[in-house]
Amino acid sequence: MKRTATAIAVLAVLALSGCGGSSSSGGGSSAGTSGHQTITVWDGYTGAETTAINALAKQFNASHPNTTVELQFSGNNDYGLQKVLAAIAGGKPPDISYLYGSWAPNIATNQRVVTLNSMIESDPSFDWQDFWPSERSVATVNGKIVGVPALVDNLALVYNKKLFANAGLATPTAKWTWSDFEQAAVKLTKPASKQFGWAYVNDGSEDTVWRYWAMLWQAGGSILNSAGNQAAFDSPAGLKALELLQRLTRQHSIYLDNGSDNYRSLFGSGHIGMLWTGPWDLAEIINEKAPYGVQILPGEANHQTISGPDNWVMFDNGEAHKKASWEFLKWLTSPPIDLEWATMTGDLPIRKSVTGLPGYQKFLAKYPGIGTWVANLANATQARPSITSYPKISTIVGQMVQSVLLGQSEPKQALSSAAQQVNAILAVPGA
Repeated sequence: MKRTATAIAVLAVLALSGCGGSSSSGGGSSAGTSGHQTITVWDGYTGAETTAINALAKQFNASHPNTTVELQFSGNNDYGLQKVLAAIAGGKPPDISYLYGSWAPNIATNQRVVTLNSMIESDPSFDWQDFWPSERSVATVNGKIVGVPALVDNLALVYNKKLFANAGLATPTAKWTWSDFEQAAVKLTKPASKQFGWAYVNDGSEDTVWRYWAMLWQAGGSILNSAGNQAAFDSPAGLKALELLQRLTRQHSIYLDNGSDNYRSLFGSGHIGMLWTGPWDLAEIINEKAPYGVQILPGEANHQTISGPDNWVMFDNGEAHKKASWEFLKWLTSPPIDLEWATMTGDLPIRKSVTGLPGYQKFLAKYPGIGTWVANLANATQARPSITSYPKISTIVGQMVQSVLLGQSEPKQALSSAAQQVNAILAVPGA
């Protein structure tokens, strides 16, 4: 799904409510007779994902007579997360809720969140190592596993084959460098016909930031220092990334999307040559019959990408509810069911072993190009900092990138200013 902006204001509320709530009072589910449990699962799914989760919940209920899963739409983005916070504050959270991975450091401090380490360690069949490293990293906060992976994705290069052919360009390869990418973007640019070489989401949100992080890592840089107490992006790697953005903007080679997602339709209609995007855009690209191809991101020092995993988070509504919730999550994220989910939705498999199942080839055939995103998970070797102050850091860096793309500041000065602001935040414990 699309990487939406982090809910900055709500995160502050979450941090303040971290110590609230009882760990054993009744919550969003109920116990019936003879040990039967009804558990409540909140999600913000729409479209194909709604159809899929409804079908799988029905399948689970039919095969598990002692547990009934009740799905509730909790909204998405800020609204859905605020609803979870309100439920926690009121002492009646759901048994399970879908939450963005960026919330893990903040919600981990809440007493109602179930830490899953002991459940995972005592159940070898669950196979925690089968989840992609990026998923495990985001679900773990200071050694505590606070979520079961619900979604994994990453950024890859999607290109318009027709525009490349018209420009006399060879299509991208896995060995492409930044230089190759820049030259292609410039050659694909035709101002007279409003054709752009590339598109970049420039609303200052996390959608802006995480594309920059991928570039920073590709150039060999880091977001923070190893101690996590100082900005490290104000570096030669960070500067090289911003300067590339500046050059392409000055050559009118980047379509700056304001967060309205117009880049998708413009790509489909042949006005944008390349995107750095994820599998959430694939269905629309296929529907618009764009002649597309998918390749890993171009590299400078490496070909790193960025992944934005999300989690299923369990809340403590008593031992019986926790046991039933764990059984459901084990079933839902098991390799065969995960493959069913991926085939119905076009989401990437959350488990590596899915790629070896007999039905995996049908999944690849249904969504041409999706296999590149799956393979590209091996290039998601770093993650965003798992700290409560990350949303504030994201806001600062988003404004930094936006200012350079809009021609309002120079890369070196923008980096220095942003790093100073980030360091000021990191200097305050719990900021």
